[in-house]
Amino acid sequence: MSIKEEMQKRRTFAIISHPDAGKTTLTETLLVFGNLIRSAGTVKGKKSGKFATSDWMEIEKQRGISVTSSVMNFPYKDLQINILDTPGHEDFSEDTYRTLTAVDSVVMIIDATKGIEAQTKKLFKVCRMRGIPIFTFINKLDREGREPFDLLEEIEEVLDIETYPMNWPVGMGKRFLGIFDRQGKQFVQYQGNEDETFIPYEDLEKPEFDELKSSDEYQTAEEEVALLDEAGDQFSIESVLKGEQTPVFFGSALAPFGVKTFFDTFVSMAPPPAPRKTTDGVVQPDNPDFSGFIFKIQANMNPQHRDRVAFLRVCSGKFERGLSVKLARTGKTINLSQSQQFVASSRDNIEEAYAGDIIGIYDPNIYRIGDTLLEAKDQFEYDELPQFPPEIYKRVTAKNVMKSKQFKKGIEQLVQEGAIQLFNKNKGESYIIGAVGELQFDVFKYRMKNEYNSEVILETLGERVPRWLPDDKINKSLFDERNMLVQDREGNYVVLFKNDFALNWFKDQHPEVELIDLYEVNQYDQS
Repeated sequence: MSIKEEMQKRRTFAIISHPDAGKTTLTETLLVFGNLIRSAGTVKGKKSGKFATSDWMEIEKQRGISVTSSVMNFPYKDLQINILDTPGHEDFSEDTYRTLTAVDSVVMIIDATKGIEAQTKKLFKVCRMRGIPIFTFINKLDREGREPFDLLEEIEEVLDIETYPMNWPVGMGKRFLGIFDRQGKQFVQYQGNEDETFIPYEDLEKPEFDELKSSDEYQTAEEEVALLDEAGDQFSIESVLKGEQTPVFFGSALAPFGVKTFFDTFVSMAPPPAPRKTTDGVVQPDNPDFSGFIFKIQANMNPQHRDRVAFLRVCSGKFERGLSVKLARTGKTINLSQSQQFVASSRDNIEEAYAGDIIGIYDPNIYRIGDTLLEAKDQFEYDELPQFPPEIYKRVTAKNVMKSKQFKKGIEQLVQEGAIQLFNKNKGESYIIGAVGELQFDVFKYRMKNEYNSEVILETLGERVPRWLPDDKINKSLFDERNMLVQDREGNYVVLFKNDFALNWFKDQHPEVELIDLYEVNQYDQS
């Protein structure tokens, strides 16, 4: 099969949502369809001892939350599926933002009882800026929730995107009877268990369905579907692929109900790998030359071996085990002899991969997030991945000075994953780490102790306003504890201002000093 034919079979997407909307539960159900697991686990597994496959870290199992993006690969029908399950909690949003650079489409899950929530809105904006097609799954129809028209209206008003309901619910909660599948021209009956009955519209005229059709819920939904058919928006796959219209599906991931219908429709509509921008123009996915970029680094996925894995999005050509590639940042030639595909932390060796695939490659501590790997004859780099400034900062020291070696190794490796950022004061031994949210520090502290045998002491510096300095020829006497001068791990100078007042005061007093807001830079680059 040709590179182009293989590329066309790939479907690479992320699942995004606010915490507790059912993201990981939906992922588990899709893994059942892919025959990778026998039954769906649950993020509520702390009491039952049954855990979600995508929540592979011990701290995820203990807390019942996803704290890192997981990658899952499996064949489905005649396609190759790559799912990226992302953390929902806002404290891990930077990991999610980077993950979204590696996908071709997104499934957005909305809780039918709550509607659009804060994190959903943030992640949607990132997808919109990147022009990623968005498919919406409104979850938890087996509970009492908001009216479907209210949910659609909120999506259109809050997210500013046109909606097209692919199916329509009949009742909800204890009154939930099933869905009208508008595309398949059938009624899918909810049985209260994992069984679904598919009834073609013409068969609903049979006497055996008279009781179903006489219910208030059915008659109300039938009228609503007729209204949608007559006065609703027209479906446009072109608008979907441009990110201007979102197909909406109703169902329950936990039941599960409506998920199979959703997934079959989704994979038929979701786009294959698209061309990607580089420093040397656009690279087509069926270009015969191999290229890709690293969007995630994870240490200690196998605690017994203390390994490091770099997650690579293949963007063009064909990857083969043992392929010699060039690291664009350094020009160094590397042999990719250790390559794997994943179901969370489980992994299998892989011999070949194509554009759209996500593979793991062994990292001998040479890769960075955003690195481009490509055929030796080529010379370009993929667009730089977004970096976001931390919001909370803490000094970190080793509790036991005798374990300074483990302490330094742990900090170095966890910082390379990108979840936390490292700063150094006066090039000394005073380490400062920054993160988007408080929960990141809990994860850092836990992993330092359990993965590197190094307990740490964290001293809060509170929220700070960071500004980068483009020039290293600076007057250090201008800075103090209130306007703290540090260096990031690349050696760039950064000022950590105590608050916005301190920042504005400094600007007034020293207008000659240029200050760079990294968040504004990212907003500009993404637009």
